[in-house]
Amino acid sequence: MTPVHAARATGVATLTLDSPANRNALSADLVAALRAALADAGADPEVRAVVLTHTGTTFCAGADLKSPCDPADFLALLREIAELPKPVVARVTGHVRAGGLGLLGVCDIAAAGPHSSYAFTETHLGLAPAVISIPLLPRLDPRAAARYFLTAEAFDAAEAARIGLLTLHSEGDVDDALEPVLAGLRKASPQGLAATKSLTAAAVREAVARDGARLTELSAALFASDEAREGITARFERRNPSWAL
Repeated sequence: MTPVHAARATGVATLTLDSPANRNALSADLVAALRAALADAGADPEVRAVVLTHTGTTFCAGADLKSPCDPADFLALLREIAELPKPVVARVTGHVRAGGLGLLGVCDIAAAGPHSSYAFTETHLGLAPAVISIPLLPRLDPRAAARYFLTAEAFDAAEAARIGLLTLHSEGDVDDALEPVLAGLRKASPQGLAATKSLTAAAVREAVARDGARLTELSAALFASDEAREGITARFERRNPSWAL
């Protein structure tokens, strides 16, 4: 069973994360399937935009802690979204955690409903938001990024919009809020969209090229560390890690 489903309708390719067993976590299978689906959408001349959404109550729980994907593969996914010559629109109706926030942050437009929540949980696991900082730091308010990266506090959609993580949020139906966005994209020319995205995503693309290798190595080293093993084990055992005060 594929963890990503693709559908096309009136110029929009919708890619749905559908791995409920691990809350759409970033397993090797999900990352590979999403990369393949993005490539297909990018090659389709009838597609003007890609909508990235999910089944269930979680958009993406971050790394699959039982079987995490290779950080280099995740970096490649982020690069491919940033370099896709078509806008990618995130549609969120649930929770987003850790690496899932990098997936959300690299999208060109991000919209969420009222029941979504967000948290950078890495420091509580002995990790750091290393690779995901590449698309996020160019977009986020610096003070907010420092707070939420360090503390792992959860926050809501209104705060996510205030700090630059979301483009818009709705207290009602997120699809109603996205309707004028998608209508505008459907009317745009392929050339116009590609050239404009090259402008709006330039900082993210530059950060991937500049910092990608270094932060991928950092991520791999942290995952292999004793503190990360303790943090991840504590999470599975539903207890505080040894360092918690």
